[in-house]
Amino acid sequence: MVRIGLLGCGRIGQVHARSISQIEGAKVTAVADAFAEPAQALADRSAAQVLEPLALINSPEVDAIVIGTPTDTHYDLIKAAARAGKAIFCEKPVDLSADRIRDCIKVVERAAVPFLTAFNRRFDPNFADLQARLRQGQIGEVEIVTIQSRDPSPPPLSYIAGSGGLFRDMMIHDLDMARFLLGEELVRVYAVGSALVDPEIGHAGDVDTAAVTLTTTSGKICQITNSRRASYGYDQRIEVHGSGGMLRAENVLETTVELATASGFSRARAQHFFLDRYAAAYKAEMLHFIEAIAAGTDPSPNLHDGLRAQLLADAATLSLTEGTPVDLS
Repeated sequence: MVRIGLLGCGRIGQVHARSISQIEGAKVTAVADAFAEPAQALADRSAAQVLEPLALINSPEVDAIVIGTPTDTHYDLIKAAARAGKAIFCEKPVDLSADRIRDCIKVVERAAVPFLTAFNRRFDPNFADLQARLRQGQIGEVEIVTIQSRDPSPPPLSYIAGSGGLFRDMMIHDLDMARFLLGEELVRVYAVGSALVDPEIGHAGDVDTAAVTLTTTSGKICQITNSRRASYGYDQRIEVHGSGGMLRAENVLETTVELATASGFSRARAQHFFLDRYAAAYKAEMLHFIEAIAAGTDPSPNLHDGLRAQLLADAATLSLTEGTPVDLS
């Protein structure tokens, strides 16, 4: 039995607790949160105890730590968990500073504990199947990847202020997905962006509409577009073109029912909420983490994947500011 301590009992913490409850061989034994009420509510549902964060990390009743707290707390919690010899599952981004992520890598590798960076989209059944087909060579050599990611509506301005910007907060998922699909490191980034959805986002120093072009060492290309607004639901699509064909993953709709009349064909909207769209992915990534602990293997994506995605997000931010492509060494 893998005994899990859950740091953070908000929305994402509740998602992970629900996933763990559905996995045989794992259970939440302790929870911690800055606010007493959600911590106690989740503890009651999980039959777990409420502890202070450091007490949870050092508890002999905890084998692994799931970090679902705000990004600016990850650095200290990761180091404490590694030094306590606990396996670590950490939400993205690991940190908004690449140098601090490098510090975490040193501590985690010195402690030799398993670490998973929670890029959940790698575990989406559709995207995972697409990537597996690429590795099987079903469309030959990959030439261009197109990723479209659009939220139904922007988050509150209070969230934007501490998010690190669209590239580090939202597009970081897509930057990791680009690496996952291409199977090569990206070496050049060129970004453009505007505040077209809400002028206040622009006044806060961020963008809500962006496009990035990335290239690999061998010249493969990835195009990513992001928007904080999509009137038709949560828009998540991928297309990969190769020398022998094309693979595409379409949106997951609210229903598969299609209406056909003399006026034409109509289908349902895309699912509206990211927790619904990626429910299977959240469970699959947690299952992968728990199985890796049980088998004594290294989970993936790891801390180095978290660092590479952060470096790409940093490069995109710099490219937008300077108006020129940015090369990564």
